[in-house]
Amino acid sequence: MKTTFLKFFCFFTLLLLMAFAFPQEKKKFKVYLIGDSTMAIKDPKAYPETGWGMPFVYFFDSSVEVDNRAKNGRSTKTFIAEGLWQPVADNLKEGDYVLIQFGHNDEVKTKKSYSTEEEFQANLKRYVTETRRKKAVPILLTPVARRKFNESGKVEGTHEVYAELVRKVAKTEKVPLIDMDGKSQALLQQFGPETSKLLFLQLAPGEHPNYPEGKDDNTHFNELGARLMAQLVYAELKNLNLELASRFVKKESSK
Repeated sequence: MKTTFLKFFCFFTLLLLMAFAFPQEKKKFKVYLIGDSTMAIKDPKAYPETGWGMPFVYFFDSSVEVDNRAKNGRSTKTFIAEGLWQPVADNLKEGDYVLIQFGHNDEVKTKKSYSTEEEFQANLKRYVTETRRKKAVPILLTPVARRKFNESGKVEGTHEVYAELVRKVAKTEKVPLIDMDGKSQALLQQFGPETSKLLFLQLAPGEHPNYPEGKDDNTHFNELGARLMAQLVYAELKNLNLELASRFVKKESSK
């Protein structure tokens, strides 16, 4: 009896030691980014233009792969019509995440990417439904703000209608929401009309070889702007208390 107990105790102790010595590897999953140019990976010839999805990949530990499928000029409609969404839907696995940010190109009636308000909502719902069908997690993002200030120095929104539609879909479909329109407007207001230029593709003639004639772009970000937008997403993901937030790189405390 005593010998049996001793064997059991030794075996149990060995299991405990092995658990500490060989911690279980975290389950790996993907985070897909679908959206437009403000999120997309940029061609080197467009540098210093930077989509916020580019620095975003460095926020996670090795258990997460960020797969940025965002493309310049795409809307909820053209992302589907051009076959960009289907490969994502086909390859989704249980536990994956899909961050969905559209609006810039949906809302412009003169573009072929234009989506009516009804189409926009229907497309967002399709992304949500097909993501959930694979037991993955959809997250809706309102479009990031453009740099626009009035004469008194107050930032002005340019996405009111379509940003509100994203909020509406998030509420009715019970989807986690990151209000990038509101958050990025607040950030731009902190910087102010002049200093906020430092976040966008604002270049004087001759300042960069990719833009010999200069650039005055209040929609697309440079490296600094992209990183600050990515940090807004990072902060909001932490606030949502999703499992994804546990996979952020943890900074080691200095001794």
